[in-house]
Amino acid sequence: MKAPNHQWTEVQNSLRAEFGDAAFKSWLAPLNFENIDENTVILSSPTKFLKDWIQRQYMDRLRFFWNEVNPEVRVVELVIKDYDTMPPVTLSNNNEITPSSQPEKSSDTSKNIEPLIESFDVNLDPRFTFDNFVVGRPNELAFSAAKRIAEDETVRFNPLFLYGGVGLGKTHLMHAIAWAIREKTPERKVIYLSAEAFMFQFIRAIRHKSMMDFKEQFRSVDVLMIDDVQFICGKDSTQEEFFHTFNALVDQNRQIIISADKSPSDLEGLEERLRSRLGWGLVADIHPTNYELRLGILQAKAEQKNVDLPLNVLEFLAHRITSNVRELEGALTRVIAHATLVGRAITMETTQEVLRDLLRANDRRVTVEDIQKVVAQHFNVKISDMHSARRSRSIARPRQIAMYLCKQLTARSLPDIGRSFGGRDHTTVMHAVKKVQELMASDQNVTEDVEILQRSLGG
Repeated sequence: MKAPNHQWTEVQNSLRAEFGDAAFKSWLAPLNFENIDENTVILSSPTKFLKDWIQRQYMDRLRFFWNEVNPEVRVVELVIKDYDTMPPVTLSNNNEITPSSQPEKSSDTSKNIEPLIESFDVNLDPRFTFDNFVVGRPNELAFSAAKRIAEDETVRFNPLFLYGGVGLGKTHLMHAIAWAIREKTPERKVIYLSAEAFMFQFIRAIRHKSMMDFKEQFRSVDVLMIDDVQFICGKDSTQEEFFHTFNALVDQNRQIIISADKSPSDLEGLEERLRSRLGWGLVADIHPTNYELRLGILQAKAEQKNVDLPLNVLEFLAHRITSNVRELEGALTRVIAHATLVGRAITMETTQEVLRDLLRANDRRVTVEDIQKVVAQHFNVKISDMHSARRSRSIARPRQIAMYLCKQLTARSLPDIGRSFGGRDHTTVMHAVKKVQELMASDQNVTEDVEILQRSLGG
């Protein structure tokens, strides 16, 4: 059997191949191999934050790859070990790492943080371009805004804030912007990274006393893109630094692009001043996909894979896999892979057989809470507005539509529905249902909204 150090090298190579260079450098490369004690591998992390993150995100694969190179390994244990003579840090109440109160030590330039990115495209997926993005009514505003930013060096709205549920295309659009800028104006400096990676860089800068390097990295760019900004909600120190970075770039007329799972007004744990800044520019939501968009995505993906799928199979998938684009593409990949490996033609029967578990998950019963969440996202209102006494039209209309959908898509009684909307009585629900039916008969926009919501909910 190979020496333990060689085993660790093989595990590292497997991790790099599976998760990519960017994730490996940010999260896995800082780990050190300590020893193997019988069937337990001991690895060390330089920080508690990194240790906790790896345990949540990568531990299963770490164990798997160790067991592949050494079948005797059953346990992988992480310990904290500070390899460098770095200044001590403490954890604040919100679990962020902050400098300790010990006296400053002289800066050691050899400890300066590494450049954030070695090349423009290290964090970008070559599949995520504008050409590969299927546009439909739910995402057309976000797509148009992203295209405008990519094609025009003039900063027209700052920031561009993209928000929507998981797997609806936010990351795809951000990557597409970066690729388009590189093609059109390669001299512009663009940085794309997740909010968690921003926080990790910030923590490293604190530990190495390299905050000036950190600030220079982020404040000298032409375009800064931060994905999944909800990750820093509740992280006060990181929000503080992000706030100053944001202001510095805006003052220099540099473009900022942000994505999140909710609109700025709905992000809990976000400082009010930062919430205000994020809403300064254009806030573009990406609604859940409708049937037509899902079918278009499937057709485009099948064409890219050069596979001829029966139309009834594509239509079946577009009707049944309604949660998000990522799951839809995953379903298509499974169907094609099964046909290729087993050598059977793609039919309705084989599709239903291969996707039995996924179809069962998508057939779950819709709840009132599901409806309230989807309607709130669609109309850009807070879920709490569904329960409030506010009667302005911008709140009352979404609330009425949500009540209508609860009547149509759930088995809950009218009194039950009313209680779920802030303790209203059944007559209020009856009025809401009647009102929405009348509006659908006279207003095409209301009809389209209701149809989009029904499809999003699988109704």
